[in-house]
Amino acid sequence: MHTPAGFVPAHRLPAILPGTALAFAFADAKIVVGGTEEAPIIPTLSELAAAGIDGVRHHLGELQGVPCVAITLANDAEPPPGYRLAGLRALFFKIPEPLLALAARAFQVVEWDRTHRYCGRCGTPTRNRDNERAKECPACGYIAYPRVSPAMMALVTRGKEVLLARATRFTTGMYSALAGFVEPGETIEDCVVREVREEVGVEVTNLRYFASQSWSFPHSLMIAYTAEYAGGDIRLDDEEIADARWFSVDAMPPTPPSVSIARRLIDATVQRLRAS
Repeated sequence: MHTPAGFVPAHRLPAILPGTALAFAFADAKIVVGGTEEAPIIPTLSELAAAGIDGVRHHLGELQGVPCVAITLANDAEPPPGYRLAGLRALFFKIPEPLLALAARAFQVVEWDRTHRYCGRCGTPTRNRDNERAKECPACGYIAYPRVSPAMMALVTRGKEVLLARATRFTTGMYSALAGFVEPGETIEDCVVREVREEVGVEVTNLRYFASQSWSFPHSLMIAYTAEYAGGDIRLDDEEIADARWFSVDAMPPTPPSVSIARRLIDATVQRLRAS
């Protein structure tokens, strides 16, 4: 998800937050929303306060002049009448994309706040730093920043075919580009070569950067590439990949939703190959 147009990020909470501030409140991994199932609404700070909902606040910044805050609630918090808890994926295509992007950003901040309450080095309760978004240990000085995990995505081409795979966790019938997390000591390019080889047994060459996208499930930075087939037969990693095959650009299977970088990578590559 991209930073919305007109959004100015910030981390320091203003002395006074107006009631019109947008409030992205999370209980565990679900956000508090109003409205209906088909038309959910991100509430304002005053609306949540009137409903008796409050928690630890984190300033996100301003969207077109409107302050935005993330709120950490107790994991077992229950929404009051008129509100419900929803997973972020359930909000796809139901709220405007700028609000979805901010909800994803808020979730990552809340998850970091929830999982870094104690120093990972000595176990002392941490405190927030004033000059940046970071947790600091008052005992040993260790500083913990919000976690971002780089991950590669690769769409392999062979003539006018693309190599798509279906992970074991995918919905039935959907195929996507290959993806995997970067390991310590690797470059993104090293990761592309290793992951493609491990997941489907194929060698690649001519890697080209496509684009990147923040992906809050839970805290990834997806970095997408195209690559050309250099050899090998498809051999599946049975633990992760249920199926993988070459698809003609004129006979494509169902692919991920358009909110994902995977879909943009696939669509752009297919269009390019069809035109070549």
